[in-house]
Amino acid sequence: MVKSEKNESDHIEITKKLLISSILPNVDFDGWSSVSFNQAIIDAGVDIGLAKQVAPRGAIDLAVAFHQQGDQLMIASYNKYDFSNLKYSEKVTQLIKSRIKATEIHKEAIRKSMSLFALPPNINEGGQLIWKTADTIWNTLGDTSTDSNWYTKRTTLSAVYSSTVLFWLGDESEDAIDTWNFLERRIQNVMAIEKTKAKIKNTPLGRSMVDFFDLIKKPSNDHKSSFPGYKS
Repeated sequence: MVKSEKNESDHIEITKKLLISSILPNVDFDGWSSVSFNQAIIDAGVDIGLAKQVAPRGAIDLAVAFHQQGDQLMIASYNKYDFSNLKYSEKVTQLIKSRIKATEIHKEAIRKSMSLFALPPNINEGGQLIWKTADTIWNTLGDTSTDSNWYTKRTTLSAVYSSTVLFWLGDESEDAIDTWNFLERRIQNVMAIEKTKAKIKNTPLGRSMVDFFDLIKKPSNDHKSSFPGYKS
């Protein structure tokens, strides 16, 4: 019985990957739409009932899966190299680079994804996806924070990542060199803020603020899926 359930799960995952690869060429022209989704089903040769099981909401579910796939590719790419000698900020930079490069051949699909998740009905889900990417980066680096720093790290990194992707979408420089320079500046800004925070902590007011925010704890792994940092 357990084996059957595992096979069904694997079959669904394989079908999802097949649908993603099939929809991407159509997204360039028709966006993440029902037209693209229906064509992907035909191109993939997937039973329509199974396709609806894999993606009940159609194209938007595949857009979500496409983003999540990028996070997985980022980790796989990062783990191929030894970055142990790099500073923490440099490791963050490398992971963001890996995340963007992981799906760079689908630049137009990413542009359409940004437009899709900017729509009012989808904006919360889009924010959760970016938050999850930031969370994945910190977890990959072995982040052990459990207080308010857990939130501030992910909030700051979400802003850095999303702004870098937006810059990259309009970047026409060779090998995206302007994007990587932009990313370096954003990371430097973050480090400057962290240094300022460290100075403030040494003041009486700063210490009292730290004591207050330390009461805020990282959410447990069994909190609701709509909460930032959710781990499925």
